[in-house]
Amino acid sequence: MIRKTIFWIHLLCGVTAGVVVLMMSATGVVLTYERQMLDWAVQDLYVEPEPSAQRLSVETLVAAVEASEPGFEASTFTIRPDPAAPATVIQGRRNARYVNAYTGEALGMAAPGMRSFFSDMTGWHRYFNATGDERPPWRAITGASNVAFLFLVLSGMYLWLPKIFNRAMFKVRLWFNPKATGSKARDFNWHHVFGIWSAVPLVVVVATATVFSYPQVSDLVYRSFGEEPPARRGRPARPPAAAVQAQVPTVPATFDAAPLASAYQRAPITPDNLELNELLDIASAHIDGWRTIALALPDAGAETVKFTIDRGNGGQPQHRHTLELDARTGDVVASQPFSSLSPGRQARSFIRYLHTGEALGILGQTIAGIVSLTSILMVWTGLALAYRRLIVPLYPSRRRA
Repeated sequence: MIRKTIFWIHLLCGVTAGVVVLMMSATGVVLTYERQMLDWAVQDLYVEPEPSAQRLSVETLVAAVEASEPGFEASTFTIRPDPAAPATVIQGRRNARYVNAYTGEALGMAAPGMRSFFSDMTGWHRYFNATGDERPPWRAITGASNVAFLFLVLSGMYLWLPKIFNRAMFKVRLWFNPKATGSKARDFNWHHVFGIWSAVPLVVVVATATVFSYPQVSDLVYRSFGEEPPARRGRPARPPAAAVQAQVPTVPATFDAAPLASAYQRAPITPDNLELNELLDIASAHIDGWRTIALALPDAGAETVKFTIDRGNGGQPQHRHTLELDARTGDVVASQPFSSLSPGRQARSFIRYLHTGEALGILGQTIAGIVSLTSILMVWTGLALAYRRLIVPLYPSRRRA
């Protein structure tokens, strides 16, 4: 009786949420290697500097980007260890522009078409690519469908167990059955095989997504470690894909860096303060093997300057180190590796990138992408099986034909 009840709830959840889960799975596959593809696109902007070339000041490079695009107000400046790599100037969280670190030439946005495409895919994955006030109801639908998907995976693991425990029954549910030639038998076999082999990583991927859908679940992560959850900040608005495509600045035909150094007025202006380049050099020497260093551009008169030093792929919080330097002396005011964070904050940060697999590197991303692909097959075969069980019996004459 219990098994039968779970089966029918499983079936109804699959029919109800199947199409939404199919959409989230398909977009999840597309987004698997988003980070690597965008990094690859930036390599088109790499230019080997002259042997005698000197990197321009942070202030000059930021001013060059802001001058090339009126209304762009930088908040973060990022460098990579490769001398040929352009510097990155970021507005907000993800609105990035690139600039040649030696000439000051504003390079605009790398691969705007690709960024627009991934922006669309992310929008569909989260809330059917809705905008503005239309997002909350669609976000609620994807969130509820994700919870239903979690139930489908967990209940599916139980339903996968055969009623009779013997080797033959386990074999046909663990491996592809070459004798399953009919469409119904094939769908049944595939549904069970793909389901059981992807079940554990799917539980991780789907369960971690609930943290994004429901603030209460996010708070629960902190409370499970005996911590109070931090105050929530409002979600930053994601620009429409069309706007992302259009935000490509016009690069001046000629470039003169001299007057720009004084144009950037948000940097510390106290005469005794070190230049941001000097502070950046101090930060870069603090940790070996870094891959990016992000400088939070300080306000005028700021006494300290903050850096985020990343030794990972950008999606591995365990490899991030936050450093705060005295703006006047360059002394370390605060040094915060990932291990120094509270257990709740560590867990919440790790969960964010465990959902995409990025926290575990390229292998984790690949596993997340594969189970997203198997989810498509499970939804497809599950809906096909549900159709045969629920719809086909309603038309017996058509079935006989």
